[in-house]
Amino acid sequence: MSFRLVRQSKFRHVYGTCLKREQCFDNIRVSKSSWDSTFCAVNPKFCAIIVESGGGGAFIVLPLTKINKEGHWEPDKKGVLAGRIPADHPLVGGHKGPVLDIAWDPFNDNVIASGSEDCVVKVWQIPDIGLVTTMTEPVVDLAYHQRRVGLVLWHPTANNVLLSGGSDNLVIIWNVGVGEALIVIDSHPDIIYSASFNWNGSYLITTCKDKKIRLIDPRTGEIEEEAPSHEGSKATRAIFLRNSLIFTTGFSKRSERQYSLRAPGHLDDPITMVELDTSNGVMFPMYDPDTNIIYLCGKGDSVIRYFEVTPEVPFVHYINTFQLADTQRGIGMMCKRGCDVNACEITRFYRLNNNGFCQIVTMTVPRKSELFQEDLYPDTPGDIPALSAEEWWSGKDSDPIVMSLKGGYTPVAKSELKVTKKSNILDKMPPTGKVKSEEDGKATAVSAEALEKVEEVVKQNEELKKRVDELQAEMKKFKAVFLKQENRIRNLESKLSEKTTDTDQQTPEKVAVTSSYKIHSVRKKASVGYVVHASEPAASKVNNNVEMAPDEV
Repeated sequence: MSFRLVRQSKFRHVYGTCLKREQCFDNIRVSKSSWDSTFCAVNPKFCAIIVESGGGGAFIVLPLTKINKEGHWEPDKKGVLAGRIPADHPLVGGHKGPVLDIAWDPFNDNVIASGSEDCVVKVWQIPDIGLVTTMTEPVVDLAYHQRRVGLVLWHPTANNVLLSGGSDNLVIIWNVGVGEALIVIDSHPDIIYSASFNWNGSYLITTCKDKKIRLIDPRTGEIEEEAPSHEGSKATRAIFLRNSLIFTTGFSKRSERQYSLRAPGHLDDPITMVELDTSNGVMFPMYDPDTNIIYLCGKGDSVIRYFEVTPEVPFVHYINTFQLADTQRGIGMMCKRGCDVNACEITRFYRLNNNGFCQIVTMTVPRKSELFQEDLYPDTPGDIPALSAEEWWSGKDSDPIVMSLKGGYTPVAKSELKVTKKSNILDKMPPTGKVKSEEDGKATAVSAEALEKVEEVVKQNEELKKRVDELQAEMKKFKAVFLKQENRIRNLESKLSEKTTDTDQQTPEKVAVTSSYKIHSVRKKASVGYVVHASEPAASKVNNNVEMAPDEV
């Protein structure tokens, strides 16, 4: 009798490795928004990161591929394009408010969608060589939301089908090819936290602030099933797995972080629910459908936990925890097309911290052989859509078109995204009734007469305007003359006041002469009636005579 104490799994020894600092990106001004988003989106060609920007919102796009000697694009394995990013690096900056979420088109690695606080969803076409100058003109603007847009998600099988969710409690599914909304789902009573399509895109799972999880038909907007998710008041997340099961993360009443596994039809009865820890950061579940491994990356955490989902109890098996030195602010996961199959790399993370450093973490399965490992790399969803937007909207469903990674992924040249907006139906509508030719002539005559009157009134207005301008010019001239005369009068008044002052100063001199005359006459009288001694000085005689003069008078 034999006992198997250890669970058999080829992913039991998966380990993480950080690339060297010179092979990572540095000096990135990561967004400081409090919105619960990953702030990063990655595909085999580019890495997009939401950054801080003055005067609106923006995100940076960093190339991950280069041209080899043969003239073909290849992954930058040696980190030639990595390093310190210049402060003036070009951005994608057409939003008027901070960018909250970004997502790459799964079928065109040059097309990216962004949602912002300016209530608009924009779709951009990035050149193969990356950004040379700051890009401000999108391919199309998708405007319908009345409040900020915090969620954008592409359809997994249909081409040019985009989902957006806003704080106005609306989920809108767009046909980007024509720039129109296919359906507006208004069945949520509060803010939508997350949304996820199932494997073929026929169902949609959403989580909401009202602590409920909803299974919705995306074509009709009808709620197929509704159930409580997690009891905590913080943000919850839900994703569809490849086998149609639903994996959720959230919080308990005591603010303990939880994850659960549920099955459609029994959402109110989780298959399993496990409590992890008591941290405050929202956990972002990132799913690899080829290996059935779920990676839990918490905002503010310094660890990445990963689990394997199997049909065996307890269904969600803990594998390991990858520990890092600093906390993470955002994270992006590379799809399987961008992994290095020769090194047995099963996924790659682009991890953002608060210091502006984008650290690249690779998850690898240890294998001695350097040959292609078919058991690690089953056929994975490729970059060719299974349906068009019109086919999907008409009711067709199809699984993603898969491709083999043997020999590595070779990108296929894609045409530019072109938006053909439908013309306004009202412009093509014929008149509701027939009008007789006589009435047409009368109407034409009346309109011509009215036009002549309008032109005459316009001419009169122009003449009056010219006359008013002339009068204003004359008034300016009169004002200048008036000021000149006023200054002249002031000068004359000042001169007159000076002359008056001089006259007042000369009047005491005349009085002094008169007094001396009177003194002289008094002297004559004194010589007759009085004897004056010759020995007295002349000044004393004068003084005596002056004192005597009043008596004689």
